[in-house]
Amino acid sequence: MRVLTEAGGTRDLRRGLRGSVGLVPTMGALHDGHLSLVRRARAENDAVAASIFVNPTQFGPGEDLAAYPRSLAGDLARLEAEGVDLVFTPDAAAVYPPGFQTWVVPGPLAEPLEGARRPGHFRGVLTVVSKLLHVVEPDRAYFGQKDAQQAILVRRMVADLDLPVGIVVCPIVREPDGLALSSRNAYLTSEERRAAPVLYRSLRAVSGAWDAGERRGDRLREAARAVLAAEPLAAPDYVSAADPETLAEIETATGRVLVSMAVRFGTTRLLDNILLPEGSGL
Repeated sequence: MRVLTEAGGTRDLRRGLRGSVGLVPTMGALHDGHLSLVRRARAENDAVAASIFVNPTQFGPGEDLAAYPRSLAGDLARLEAEGVDLVFTPDAAAVYPPGFQTWVVPGPLAEPLEGARRPGHFRGVLTVVSKLLHVVEPDRAYFGQKDAQQAILVRRMVADLDLPVGIVVCPIVREPDGLALSSRNAYLTSEERRAAPVLYRSLRAVSGAWDAGERRGDRLREAARAVLAAEPLAAPDYVSAADPETLAEIETATGRVLVSMAVRFGTTRLLDNILLPEGSGL
């Protein structure tokens, strides 16, 4: 496995890889959710590249940039054990050199949900993803459904800018109690960790209502909120039942519905979602 920190050397090495290349972009602190993306990329490509970069431009004032977990040595060991061929690990100065001023600015898909609560977040996400795609030039890039709005926006950017890469969105990987794997789970206290699976229970309640024939958006959202309200440590930021193509909140579902939420446990903010009907995939 080759580990590089500069775009030029990464580009040169990638061009020496034969066959198709799959890219798994990450911010490090790797867990089994990330590794599931690596394994999918390995199954579908001749070579696999990964990136590790904690992107400062997607963090807002007061967010957890300085505290974000970093474990480069352990991350590299895990990627090597999975047979990754190339890892790109630039520093911020390499990605955003002096004089940097060009950004990928998203449209209306970035306005609700995370975009409404984290101004500028998706500008940072799409800019760095665009740069990674240009450096590595993968045939496919792999993202997790846990960050559903991000995956939808990346797919929109690739389509709008005619980038020659397939975007593959992979299912959420969960703990046995249903908690979605996330690097930020490490912030939870033991009491908060015991409470956090309420996100999954609330999504299961929505899925149950859907299976029983409920299609009204307000009733689907209320089914999730009722479960969250029973957990004192859970402070919902939002609960959404939206069209997965437009992210507009639905009144009555006539097709698929993305049910998503952000919930705080103390200082830790967790995301989760489910796409209905289940199994349809983003």
